[in-house]
Amino acid sequence: MSTIGVFDSGVGGLSVLRALLREIPDAHFVYVADSAYAPYGERTAEEVTERSQRITAQLRQQFPLDAVVVACNTATALAIDALRLTHHDLPFIGVEPALKPAAALSRTRHIGVMATRGTLASARFHKLQSRLEHGEHPPHFHSQPCDGLADAIERGDQALTRILCERYVAALQAKATAQAPIDTLVLGCTHYPFEAPLLQSLCGPSVHLVETGAPVARRTREVLHERRLAPAHARPDLLLLTTGAPEALSAVATRWLGTTTPAGHWTC
Repeated sequence: MSTIGVFDSGVGGLSVLRALLREIPDAHFVYVADSAYAPYGERTAEEVTERSQRITAQLRQQFPLDAVVVACNTATALAIDALRLTHHDLPFIGVEPALKPAAALSRTRHIGVMATRGTLASARFHKLQSRLEHGEHPPHFHSQPCDGLADAIERGDQALTRILCERYVAALQAKATAQAPIDTLVLGCTHYPFEAPLLQSLCGPSVHLVETGAPVARRTREVLHERRLAPAHARPDLLLLTTGAPEALSAVATRWLGTTTPAGHWTC
């Protein structure tokens, strides 16, 4: 059975894990929520890279990993290149804001992007955006840093989450015009898909919400196949670990994944 490590700054990566469990139901997954250091999007590039390296090294010491999914937009943007250099024998699959799929969907060519400051400020994000904006019929991306939103979702603060979603959606809508409204919204943080119903209600039914969980899961399956590591037919296996409170991760995993697997504390 293939063993896949998955990590995020907190519970947001469960949105990617949910897609992975659907796409590769017979793999063994080890999920790490680095909740003691969440959110990554409000930390420096050096801090994010150091935590990513530490988590990966410890995962490799404890588990026979076949691949690692960096289920965090900020960690992907700031640390995945360094991880690939350090662990050149291990495949890494990252998550990036789904700008290309959004561009394919948009009719008005005006696309909103909700993400952390760390993601939006990264060279990786700017390179991706620039490449798309210099193509034929280029889209217009309206980026909105969402300070505090990942943390509010992480803590389960529904009142604050609603306030922040309302604030950031309104700010995005104000950047477009009546003649060219935003018709596609990229959820550029793995925490945000869990608030998709709220965001959809605020944006209206005509706006497409785009996230990255399913494409990342498909790419992970392809990587396993390329390395001839297709999972054996076996019972699904899941281990949940956190540097924060295990009870909090267990509760969120039960609500979002429908699993009764208890989380364990992880010192890293």
